[in-house]
Amino acid sequence: MTIIKGRPWALAGLYVAALGAHPAYANAYREKGKTVEIAGSNMMVTPPRDWNRLDQRPGRYAETWTLDGEQLNDVTFYGGVEPGAPLVKERNKKRDPLPKFTTSTLLIEIPELLEGTYRAYKKIGGFKLTGSRPERFLGEQGVYFTYEYIDSDELPRKGEARAVLIGNRLYMATFDAPRLHYFDRTLADFRALADTASISNR
Repeated sequence: MTIIKGRPWALAGLYVAALGAHPAYANAYREKGKTVEIAGSNMMVTPPRDWNRLDQRPGRYAETWTLDGEQLNDVTFYGGVEPGAPLVKERNKKRDPLPKFTTSTLLIEIPELLEGTYRAYKKIGGFKLTGSRPERFLGEQGVYFTYEYIDSDELPRKGEARAVLIGNRLYMATFDAPRLHYFDRTLADFRALADTASISNR
């Protein structure tokens, strides 16, 4: 639960690395105003500005969007996670099992599910839930929560998420970015994007 102070030198290096890697993995253009589906699900978004969707998806139900590279601003959508499935793909089911979404998972337990997934998948130690409240998402009563953690690059990061349970499936949008500068710079873009999310065939 400990959050360390920022490291400007590390952030500068990360920025350079992200810019250099940007063309290689930001390879699916998402044009302003054009509605697209998320991860082959019935979840849809209409970006208010141009975004990039990474071709390498973190899991069957998830896909990642970014403006400057996922290390600087990472928006991940989870489109209808089924009961019994993890949020992201397990690298090794025996040695590194991930927590699963189940039919008994409650809305108030979604932040804990994300925390457990981050700890196992991202190999992080410190994770702190900084806020949580009921909030509508996809037209239904959901949960909004904020958090902080230190990723494997040792940079303090902040996150914000909206989640909802519809038809025994989990729908969620998360935004993660370095706490220093990048989170505040892109937060409004994430919120504007998440506000456009909808689902069909409820």
